[in-house]
Amino acid sequence: MESFSLILAIVVVTALAFDFTNGFHDTANAMATTISTGALKPKIAVAMSAVLNLAGAFLSVEVANTISKGLVDETGIRPEVIFAALVGAILWNLLTWLVGLPSSSSHALMGGLVGATVASAGFGAVHGDVLVTKVLLPAVAAPLVAGLASMLATRFSYGIAGKAEGEATRKGYRVGQIASAGLVSLAHGTNDAQKTMGIITLALIAGGSIAPGSNPPTWVILSAGLAIALGTYIGGWRIIRTMGTGLTDLEPRQGFAAQTSAATAILASSHLGFSLSTTHVVSGSVMGAGLGRKGGVVRWSTATRMVVAWLLTLPAAALVGAGAESVTDLGDWGTAVVAVFLIASSAAIWKISRREVVDHTNVVAENAEPAGVVTTAIAAVTPPPTGTVTEGLTATIPAPAAEPAPATPPAATV
Repeated sequence: MESFSLILAIVVVTALAFDFTNGFHDTANAMATTISTGALKPKIAVAMSAVLNLAGAFLSVEVANTISKGLVDETGIRPEVIFAALVGAILWNLLTWLVGLPSSSSHALMGGLVGATVASAGFGAVHGDVLVTKVLLPAVAAPLVAGLASMLATRFSYGIAGKAEGEATRKGYRVGQIASAGLVSLAHGTNDAQKTMGIITLALIAGGSIAPGSNPPTWVILSAGLAIALGTYIGGWRIIRTMGTGLTDLEPRQGFAAQTSAATAILASSHLGFSLSTTHVVSGSVMGAGLGRKGGVVRWSTATRMVVAWLLTLPAAALVGAGAESVTDLGDWGTAVVAVFLIASSAAIWKISRREVVDHTNVVAENAEPAGVVTTAIAAVTPPPTGTVTEGLTATIPAPAAEPAPATPPAATV
């Protein structure tokens, strides 16, 4: 077992706390569509996702190595820098969870790490080529690729089975959706749990506990997997509501297409070592599935807020990380101040969240957000399905009057 200093122990505990927030922040990625379409009950869905997140943590260490070996100069990093980075990532996760926005936990961590590293050692300590090729470019390309694949898969699904709308068909897609949701959960554990593994491994290297270039120790893999699984089981119900019903309305076959496309993109990226945002991928897939069905629409007001959150994640977490690093650089008392600030801010956010509780009992409640101008316009020109009667419409053309009966001819007289 590695030797631990107090600051290193604080960093490891804080990293696992981030991993926990990552779990409940990203539960929606795997299970929002499954819950919204009724394929699984909410509590069963998050329990299944938690188990598969834990299993996925053991499948690979490529993403962990990207963080611990590639993103920043590991030889010039102190444990306090990593602690400051985690403060920025945790606070951003909690703020976006509070408002129900599915932002990227991965980019919050990357932003916090970059900001704290720059504040400590300057821009030269950040490997810009790795940041661009393995973080920024995938952030742009992944949701577009996943969204296009999901849209095409949805259209193909409706094209080959457009008339098969019976209960057996719906049950088949629900089963497929459960399987694809499990695949997304496995992929999420493979990609996102590794980010915490990487950050703890980087802290161990910075603290001199393990040699530079080392892979994550087994206890790091296990603890990161357990932390993200526990967070997943708690359930980020606010974000599940946004992802499942606030972005678009999905049928089971759309949910199946969205989750299959997302899982494929995430697993491929994990194999290549890309620090991908699973939130970006799944959000792109859900929007693609919404546009892939004839008459389907996306609530662009919600999508716009999500994109704004995505754009702000890296710089916002970087600024908080840099500020926290500036304070920890003052000594042990500075580190204590930052720790107290983190705890107090987290408690305040949790207290505010209690004003409007969202849990498994109301996560699929009717979305209160208006459809918006674009959605209303598209819906207005979409013909209703054949054979349905639209409520609220009354006939405005009177029915033709009945023709008068022919008069009876007079009886002939003799």
